[in-house]
Amino acid sequence: MTPSYQQPTARGYYGEFGGAFIPEMLYPNVEELRTRYLDILADPDFQAELQQLLRDYVGRPTPLFEAKRLSERYGTRVFLKREDLCHTGAHKINNTVGQILLAKRLGKTRIIAETGAGQHGVATATVCALMGLPCVVYMGAIDIERQAPNVARMRLLGAEVRRAESGSQTLKDATNEAIRDWISNPVDTHYIIGSVVGPHPYPDLVARLQAVISEEMRAQLLEKTGSELPNFVVACVGGGSNAAGAFYHFLDEPAVRLIAVEAAGHGINSGHSAATSVLGTPGIIHGSRTLLMQDEHGQITEPYSLSAGLDYPGIGPLHAHLGASGRAQFVSITDDEALKAVSELSRLEGIIPALETAHALAALGQIGAGPNDVVVVNLSGRGDKDLETYLKNMDKLV
Repeated sequence: MTPSYQQPTARGYYGEFGGAFIPEMLYPNVEELRTRYLDILADPDFQAELQQLLRDYVGRPTPLFEAKRLSERYGTRVFLKREDLCHTGAHKINNTVGQILLAKRLGKTRIIAETGAGQHGVATATVCALMGLPCVVYMGAIDIERQAPNVARMRLLGAEVRRAESGSQTLKDATNEAIRDWISNPVDTHYIIGSVVGPHPYPDLVARLQAVISEEMRAQLLEKTGSELPNFVVACVGGGSNAAGAFYHFLDEPAVRLIAVEAAGHGINSGHSAATSVLGTPGIIHGSRTLLMQDEHGQITEPYSLSAGLDYPGIGPLHAHLGASGRAQFVSITDDEALKAVSELSRLEGIIPALETAHALAALGQIGAGPNDVVVVNLSGRGDKDLETYLKNMDKLV
């Protein structure tokens, strides 16, 4: 029997990537989660509460919209999975709703999180407010400045936003600070990781909670096209949670081409990039073995992207495996190409996308889709949070 791309091994490996490389002080927390998460997720009462919240609070199912003017522009049939219409404006809420219910069943009374673009921080603060739990969100100092609207939303929701001042002062450093907090508060605190990164079982847990995206896609595609299977699924990848969710129910369908789109920043070889699949080599970051950008001494190379949610020096182990095995095709998109895609979708379809999502849209001209192909782009977030960046770059948006 051919192994499923969906399921890691018992030790949390996807091929050669994954695992749990953690300080001894974190072992009880991670082991508690590993030994209990599958049983909790499978519990009928848990699923009933999760599905009720996804429907009535998050607003699922999200629409699958056929973008006819965009389709005409690219000479193929383009559908947009509208995760931007979720409560809080991005796919991140799918994961935080599930993890807050999990945390309560584990008896945790305090929540921490990391965030880059701020959407995961907002989603975590949102569910903590809903459930009445205290929330601390770690965010890089640079990201706090460029994502000010989301910082304001988190604080309005009652979360404490703590600045990460070390390193590049972005997502990597916020994650480091969150891990330090968890080590210091191992008994009462649950760490809601926002992407398919970190030690096992987080990559699998987050992928399972985001898989609702592709589950809905299949049913919606059958209704709209007569087939559950598209020719292409396209999603942006930083750590890779929205891509994992968009790909999940197509991973074992070889006829479906999976396109993972990374941030090339100023250009792959410019020294200012976050194209991990091209620039990365195997190594360990934030508790798992994956591809990451590092020098010959194993020191992490600082990533760069105009997009706060994509400037992470690694990718989730599932995505590293998809790339290494050839199951997914990786495409790299520059800042300028992403900004052009923002303008294009805004003016052709009346939808202003998040800057992260714009990277996926910018790949439409590079994947070789034909006039009879069906392409689904996961529209992972809306552009409200990036308006200041867009205003500063209006010359590239016209």
